[in-house]
Amino acid sequence: MENNKREEWGTKLGLVLALAGNAIGLGNFLRFPVQAAENGGGTFMLPYFISLILLGIPLMWVELTMGRFGGNRGHGSMPGMFYSMWNNRWSKYIGILGIFTPLIIVIYYTYVASWTLAFSFFSMSGKYFGAESRETMGAFLKGFQGVQSNNYFSSIMPAVIFYLITLVLNVYIISKGVSKGIERLANIAMPLLFIMATALAIRVLTFGTPDPANPENNIAAGLGFIWNPDFSQLTNSTVWLAASGQIFFTLSLGMGAIATYASYMKKDDDVATTGIATAGANEFAEVVLGGTIAIPAAVAFFGLVGAQEIAKGGAFDLGFQSLPVIFQKIPLGQFFGFIWFLLLFFAALTSSVALTQPAMAFLQEEFRIPKERAAIIVGLVIFICSLPVVLFLKHGFLDELDYWAGTFGPVLCAFLETIIFVWIFGMAKGWEEINRGATTRIPKVFFYIIKYITPAFLFTILATWFYQSAIDVLLMKNIDPSNKPYVWGARLMMLAIFIGLAYLVRKSWRMKEQGHKIRQDIQD
Repeated sequence: MENNKREEWGTKLGLVLALAGNAIGLGNFLRFPVQAAENGGGTFMLPYFISLILLGIPLMWVELTMGRFGGNRGHGSMPGMFYSMWNNRWSKYIGILGIFTPLIIVIYYTYVASWTLAFSFFSMSGKYFGAESRETMGAFLKGFQGVQSNNYFSSIMPAVIFYLITLVLNVYIISKGVSKGIERLANIAMPLLFIMATALAIRVLTFGTPDPANPENNIAAGLGFIWNPDFSQLTNSTVWLAASGQIFFTLSLGMGAIATYASYMKKDDDVATTGIATAGANEFAEVVLGGTIAIPAAVAFFGLVGAQEIAKGGAFDLGFQSLPVIFQKIPLGQFFGFIWFLLLFFAALTSSVALTQPAMAFLQEEFRIPKERAAIIVGLVIFICSLPVVLFLKHGFLDELDYWAGTFGPVLCAFLETIIFVWIFGMAKGWEEINRGATTRIPKVFFYIIKYITPAFLFTILATWFYQSAIDVLLMKNIDPSNKPYVWGARLMMLAIFIGLAYLVRKSWRMKEQGHKIRQDIQD
């Protein structure tokens, strides 16, 4: 990095807000309520909190500790972090996952984030007002995405314009560095996010019974739908997998970003308290605020059956089709629609910036590329690779990237990093590192949870996937035949990116070996 001095966080609060910004994203306000509603309501929360204790918080501590340990040895990305803990050439290649996974995610996540910015504008301008059903809002969304040409949009250019604005904003923020870019964003965006989410939650709670002709459709019924337990679901393995998957998704685990952020911490900064504070902020945003806004509002306006259909339609149906219809039915709907989508944009922006940082750190530290130039390089890679996502959205290109990078990749990466931390670096040393600088030592029970239960939990998830889904997914048995060429294209693009990263890791390795040899010759 410039002047051979690594950046650091300006304040401890800035670090916590940045980590919270990384964790708090679209999944908190869209994915979580859908997952809870589909998987037993209140019953879902039991495996959810068990997964948080046995998987989420332990992995948060592990990634923060690995990041701080590697950062104090000059490494802000996982190849270097893994090598600092396991002095083996192959550790760097395993660490590629910590750059590859967030890079693939940010390629499509930035495009999705741009939808929220666009719909914030559409809400304030009233552009979608008049599309008063979920079906017509679905047509509005598809027209905007370029999936179909209709009376709302004749081309994909509006989506491209908002995407370019979002991408340029991402590149600008990361080009300013950690304290002057990412931390400043977090200091502004996160307080605004919580203020807007709280205001929306209060507004939803005042809906009462919107239609007196249907008194069963009310907020109390909506809260009951998402929180009343269905204990018969506890024996369903799908619910447990969904709960653990949501913990991964919501805390951004196994994606490399947490470790990279932690690499800018000082040697004795408190990772124990930081991890708890980050998880706590995320859980408040997700469980309290995310569980109060979308689904309860859907029940109040569409009824229980309608909300169930919306939940089955997924997060995008809930966020981009159902809620805009509700905004058209309430006073100041344009304003509250603007606030809703701006809230989602801030959540998405802080996450996409975090997902970009591992690649930034790798270029800056392994190749001594200045942060402004590194930001342009990363931005160009994201733009070029996102073109097929934008153009082939309806053919499943985005879905394929999301499956491997957003679902499978983080679990695999977390399992490997846990093995390296616990069994190669050593749990005794790891435990000492976790508690270094801690104002309050972590209860000893977590020593055994991290050493035995967390890796076993991750292994079980991977083994279940291989047993239940691997063959069908690899052979594309559930893919529409007309979409298979595009899915193959997505897989080839991911393979090309992984090979490119492997080449860069190898090149940086050789450069350091040559530098070491030159220094040795000079000393001799």
